Amino acid sequence: MSSSAVGHSLPTLAELQVGSPWTSSASTSLGADTSSITLVEGPAFCISSHAGDILPGLPHGLFFRDTRFLSELRLRLNGTWPEALAATTMDPFSATFVLRDQPGPGRADSSLMVFRNRYVGRGMREDLVVRNFSDEATFCTVEILVGCDFADLFEVKEGRIEKVGEVRTAESDGSVEFSYRRGTFRRGARLTLSEPPQMSAEIITYKIAVPPRGEWQTCMQLTPVIEDQPITPRHLCGRPVERSTPLARLEAWRRRLPVLTTGHDGFKALLARSTEDLAALRIFDPEHPDRAVVAAGAPWFMTLFGRDSLITSWMAMLADSDLALGTLQTLARFQGVGTNAITEEEPGRILHEMRFGESAELSLGGGRIYYGTADATPLFVMLLGELARWGNRRDEVDALIPAADRALTWIRECGDRDGDGYVEYQRTTDRGLQNQGWKDSWDGVQFADGTIAHAPIALCEVQAYVYAALRARSHIATEHGDHDLARSLCERAAELKRCFNRDFWVDEHGWFAIGLDRDKRPIDSLTSNIGHCLWTGIVDTDKAAVVARHLVGDACFSGWGVRTLADSMGGYNPISYHNGSVWPHDNAICAAGLMRYGFVEEAHRVMEGQVAAGAHFDNRLPELFSGLARSQTQFPVPYPTACAPQAWAAASPLLFLRTMLRFEPDIRNEELHLAPVVPDWIGELRLERIPLKDGFLSIEVHGDRLRTTSVPRGLTIVRTPRRPTV
Repeated sequence: MSSSAVGHSLPTLAELQVGSPWTSSASTSLGADTSSITLVEGPAFCISSHAGDILPGLPHGLFFRDTRFLSELRLRLNGTWPEALAATTMDPFSATFVLRDQPGPGRADSSLMVFRNRYVGRGMREDLVVRNFSDEATFCTVEILVGCDFADLFEVKEGRIEKVGEVRTAESDGSVEFSYRRGTFRRGARLTLSEPPQMSAEIITYKIAVPPRGEWQTCMQLTPVIEDQPITPRHLCGRPVERSTPLARLEAWRRRLPVLTTGHDGFKALLARSTEDLAALRIFDPEHPDRAVVAAGAPWFMTLFGRDSLITSWMAMLADSDLALGTLQTLARFQGVGTNAITEEEPGRILHEMRFGESAELSLGGGRIYYGTADATPLFVMLLGELARWGNRRDEVDALIPAADRALTWIRECGDRDGDGYVEYQRTTDRGLQNQGWKDSWDGVQFADGTIAHAPIALCEVQAYVYAALRARSHIATEHGDHDLARSLCERAAELKRCFNRDFWVDEHGWFAIGLDRDKRPIDSLTSNIGHCLWTGIVDTDKAAVVARHLVGDACFSGWGVRTLADSMGGYNPISYHNGSVWPHDNAICAAGLMRYGFVEEAHRVMEGQVAAGAHFDNRLPELFSGLARSQTQFPVPYPTACAPQAWAAASPLLFLRTMLRFEPDIRNEELHLAPVVPDWIGELRLERIPLKDGFLSIEVHGDRLRTTSVPRGLTIVRTPRRPTV
């Protein structure tokens, strides 16, 4: 996932920008900064202090569509800052902040308390209540300091706010309006209050007498304005919030989830938090309200990412296969149709990310979708094949086959730029991403001595995804009786596998190169990427054991997880983004790959490290954390700007669960491979109401004993693991 914001505009996306905002359930995140609280609902999120204040000069604010619509919101009572007592998140998109007035001279207590009830969703609402616990009326002055700089999301995140556009402020009839213009980029914010205040220089003032044992209140509502069109907030003053759409969607998600019982409280808590976070990160297409996709992560990546959404959906299949369907349908909707050097759009290519803020507009002349990724396109076909194996919503799955075929055409005609059989990447302008795999930081692909590799680069995991995509499409072709196509695709996959094991294998080291550089030299660093190759089955069986030993050896495995780059490499840095850190989603894929080839103990070791790490992060795996050894610190060291919750990190425990169950459905062939190897540290495990084949399956595992109930009619349980190369 990258913070580079680039894009391309389409007519349907323009409708999303103004008239039909994406909506979501939401999430609460403290991230690495436990001094702040973040509320998220779709593309809107608010970061504040524990007092509820949005403080200028910090990465606080109310954000919507990658723009900060409120950069200051501070409450002053009787000329002083009230004392924060508590902050509680009531549900994923709302919070209550409790404060009290500072005690007067010579007094230990105050009779005034303040309650700030905040709700985020396409804007923000805040109910401000002042309560008087005295037996006599109490006079007080309430001041609310407000400001709006319309900073771009990444200007705030990176601390480089340099606004050169025109910002104006106007006051009228109990409201204050802010506006910003730079060229064709126009944004506005309207703050309205239910009780008329005095207003002067962006300070809202109330002089009130609160009745004895009574209260005074007002409601503030922030309405974003995009291109002169106001976006109606989801939570409106004067209306109840209990029946809000996000809360209803969250409750519906909870009702559908499988129910887990296990002897390991930490693993159970990790899964419970993960499923709540996944619900929070869902985004709903307003033109297709039944379609959910998953945003990449809160707070900075609340938008659709091709790679992140596809991998997250794969990991979450055990809980909700409809998430995969919605992701595929939405990505197919924005699949590349033309050629654009700036956005890197090409026919059949799957997008990298959508963005809406000023940085995207300035960098790409109004663009909103950026396609610069080498892996999202084969991952799209992989996920479609996986969804077909689960057997749900067959007509809708089959309707996506033409999009998969366009993706395979891109792989052959555009992805393979020099005709050598491998998909390479190289950005087409200096505005694109230098690296276009999942390790997309500028230094994310390097040789063992730390030298940066130069594009065009063919990444090992991208070839693995292409292999799996060919196998997936072949499987679908067989199901539809197109045996010639199935055979042709299998032959292509076999040839790719043969060449890959020849060209990417670094014989003197005994591992696969992370990629081939512009001169077709193996980029010989030891990385976690080789675990992705195990996951897809592209690794020859005679090399798999060596790969497994490297993944869990001391150089790669920190004790908490597999490092992105081995500590024996020249560029290793345990607190870097991609060169020695530990990423939970990466580890979940490595564990699945190890299990696929039968390395059960090694897979268990990776999963145990991750579950143990989760306990140190309040049972929420972050986007990434430090690669420092477990023996060195006894606790995992956080990465400063890691997203939490983050989609594929949240989904990782679900893939751990599936991996230890060795749960591999092939519903169209009426089979389910189910051969559990639950580690001793988990103990007994029961999973009820797994959605499968228009029904629900329940599993109970005690050591070597397996019991299944509610098996869908006609389904055969195969109690041996699926072969690694199938």
